[in-house]
Amino acid sequence: MSDYRLFGAETSPYSMKVRAFLKYKGVDFEWIGRSSEKEQEFQSHAKAPTVPLLVSSARAPNQDSTDILAAVESDHAEPSCVPDDPACAVLALLLEDYGDEWLNKIMFRERWGQKPDRDEAAERTMEQLFDGNLPRAKKKTRDQIAKRMRDRLALIGIERKNEKALKTSFERFVPLLNAHLENNLFIFGGRPSVADFSIAAQLSQMLMDPTPGAFLRDKAPFVTAWCELMDAPKASDGFKSLEELSPTLLPLFTEELSNTYLPWAKETLEADIAKQDRVSVKLEGKPFEQVTQRYTATSFKSVQKAVRRLSDNESLTSFLKSAGADVYFQNPNK
Repeated sequence: MSDYRLFGAETSPYSMKVRAFLKYKGVDFEWIGRSSEKEQEFQSHAKAPTVPLLVSSARAPNQDSTDILAAVESDHAEPSCVPDDPACAVLALLLEDYGDEWLNKIMFRERWGQKPDRDEAAERTMEQLFDGNLPRAKKKTRDQIAKRMRDRLALIGIERKNEKALKTSFERFVPLLNAHLENNLFIFGGRPSVADFSIAAQLSQMLMDPTPGAFLRDKAPFVTAWCELMDAPKASDGFKSLEELSPTLLPLFTEELSNTYLPWAKETLEADIAKQDRVSVKLEGKPFEQVTQRYTATSFKSVQKAVRRLSDNESLTSFLKSAGADVYFQNPNK
């Protein structure tokens, strides 16, 4: 029997994030595609109706991709996904959260907010749910899936007035990442970190969809190749130092994260603490408003703590200050 059983879907970036990580670790696992046929078994372990779901004999069932990666890393230290440079290790956590919380918003908008992407995604989702045994009313079922997913857009902040900011963010981030990957096999050097698994999972989903897929292939050949590599990555060398990475890593933070994800995540945390139903923040001088997401607030709070624990690390503090990101990690109690 396999050490792990992973319930997931190839249309789910978080499922693919975990699957790629298990492959990297070289652990024995069984992949169970989420479908109507497997629903009863899934429900017997799950606390929420979402994938991924990792089941093992050593730990309780887990449906949080970030927690899953941390737990598997703890149980299987090699090959490591934690950069040797402590500053890089913290920046990897920060980028993982960017991928999970902000880039996912972009992926969802690209997939479900426009045609023909929405119809093709609904078709794939239908095939997955019915495990290839499609219903007679295929078009009706496909349209129902598309409508259900389109109706979810506002719940994760994809409101019409926010769409331009998300599109601008995507089209800025991808060339910056491409420039970085032109000289680095993975984000932090010769082996993947949690940042790679998170970000590649979101971008790999976009490669499936016509509109963002065409953009990625045209504008970002190194990102495209990296996404393919990240399906089953292998370490080729060690991690690099922050000093070596900074020339192309710093612009990712300066030009993108400090202008979008970081101010949004910080305001989301503050809105959650204040028990506000909606969060409002100015991104690059323009308003961005959405429903307050509790999970985003919780995950960013964890990232803040990781940064603050390394507050005496000169290279990290200098990097964040140069990126204009230090203000998002200042301790309000000091």
